[in-house]
Amino acid sequence: MRRSSYWERVVADGYRVPQGEALDELTTELVSMLGERDPHVRDGIAYSVLQTWISEGVYDHLLAGLGEGLAYGLRDSVGEQDDSSVLRRSYSAITLAAVVARDNLIHTVSPTVVLTWADYAVAWFLAEKDLRGWVPELGWVHAITHGADLLATLTASRHLGTDELTVLLDVIAERLLSPTEQRFGGYEDERLAFATMSLLHRDLVPTETLESWLERLTPEADTSEAPSAPEPANRVNIMNYLKALHLQLLLGVHGTPTQDISGSVQTAPSVRTDLLIALQNTLRSSSPWLYRQTAPTPPPPPPPSN
Repeated sequence: MRRSSYWERVVADGYRVPQGEALDELTTELVSMLGERDPHVRDGIAYSVLQTWISEGVYDHLLAGLGEGLAYGLRDSVGEQDDSSVLRRSYSAITLAAVVARDNLIHTVSPTVVLTWADYAVAWFLAEKDLRGWVPELGWVHAITHGADLLATLTASRHLGTDELTVLLDVIAERLLSPTEQRFGGYEDERLAFATMSLLHRDLVPTETLESWLERLTPEADTSEAPSAPEPANRVNIMNYLKALHLQLLLGVHGTPTQDISGSVQTAPSVRTDLLIALQNTLRSSSPWLYRQTAPTPPPPPPPSN
């Protein structure tokens, strides 16, 4: 295995692919480095080089194979907690997100392959137990954040239709509802909300489905009194996610607008108004001791008598 000084020179040289080296061997080494405990080696070198080469088209003829290798990394010791094995899984996820994003741009990977990656991503995301954010000796662990980024790129894939997007929506809910003592502290709520926004911009999931999905999260959010003790991590995480989603839906997010079949640009999800109302109602009911309730709509006046 090459020393980190070799890869430091690659980074310093503007990420140019080294001449006279076999790309498959370089890639195998970089992928293995995604599990390194040293955050500079893992993030500053391995992920940085792979992401740059992917975005610059170095792997355009090898995307399927690279993606398969990264998907394999999602299964590395999955279910383990509080050890360094999570690093390989987490950084395989964010690198696979770069692969999917590249395919979303150049359209070269088959539907079967992308849907297989989605299956691996979902299985890992729901099974992941190590939800740590920043760890002093490891840097950013970021499994949920990186998983959210992977879901976001998958929701933008042309290969995923209404059924697949509905599954990913349920996956986000399942992840939020899974019992945990780990409070989000590494932008997980914002990134999960952004993945949801990416899904909403496809305009394929019906409003009724979205409202039913939101109802799944409401019981965890609902409380009638101000908390007198620290709240459970699940409730805090869900509330922060719902607030982030509401704000992103209200203000809009950066991203490439989608186009419908007529070619017109959709700059906001068509469900925006209905979902904003549903989210506002959920947030109000979650803390009735804090938020002012909306006045009921008065009935229409009776018609004039003749």
